[in-house]
Amino acid sequence: MQQRTIVSQINQTGTGLHSGIDTNVRILPAEPGSGRYFVRVDLPSAPTIPADVTAVSQTLLSTELRQGEASVRTVEHLLAALAAMGVNNARIEIDGAEVPLLDGSARIWAESIAKVGTIEQNSTVPEKVLFLKEPIWVRQEDAFVCALPAEKTRFTYGIDFELPAIGNQWHSWMPSDEQQNPDESFVSEIAPARTFGLMHQIEHLQKAGLIKGGSLENALVCGPSGWVNPPLRFANEPVRHKILDLVGDLSLLGIFPRAHFLAYKASHNLHVQLAQKILEQENLNL
Repeated sequence: MQQRTIVSQINQTGTGLHSGIDTNVRILPAEPGSGRYFVRVDLPSAPTIPADVTAVSQTLLSTELRQGEASVRTVEHLLAALAAMGVNNARIEIDGAEVPLLDGSARIWAESIAKVGTIEQNSTVPEKVLFLKEPIWVRQEDAFVCALPAEKTRFTYGIDFELPAIGNQWHSWMPSDEQQNPDESFVSEIAPARTFGLMHQIEHLQKAGLIKGGSLENALVCGPSGWVNPPLRFANEPVRHKILDLVGDLSLLGIFPRAHFLAYKASHNLHVQLAQKILEQENLNL
């Protein structure tokens, strides 16, 4: 597997979910081996923040990366789109501390990548493949996420909510083996799934200084009587969005290991803990 980058730049502007502040993002092709990384162009010296699990600084309702004094938050949707669509190397310039939520999904990112296309890069070091030697688990009460050795990469997720409109949902998705073009299955099956929230939690989160940029235009909201802002894009859109988050968080490993990732009622925190354990195992096997 050779490394890939985008053919030409991508530009998007939007509001951050938690900050409520508008930011501009410009994604540029990057050199082989450089990986996916953010550049805070609004700060002196334009510091770089690697999209790497070792750079995770917090995981409260989104994933935040930090390098020194520079940070960038809510990176998971954009990174999921880049990684799932085979973009190994990308320079992501941003003029603020939070990636815009856009429509609450990764659809706009994925469609933008598909529009500009990706290109195989000539490199003396091909993209490595990581195989698990044994299962890896992380759990907290009845929530868990694990990685099981497998011949192909697959993501399976389950959620369970008391609200009848959500209830118990499961979904499984496998990335395409085709590396020559952006993954159309991700574009159609996972990327469009929007973030969702529960009506009874909104006031508490806002008082805590979170979801300042959340609205009925960029998030699904569910209450006891059902969805406040239907229609859904999929009957099980919430659990598909959880797969999107998992893909984005595990992209911080640089590559997806050949494994079946299985999660139930998990969170960004558990996703990242799993990624950290996988990295530890890989380092032990070097």
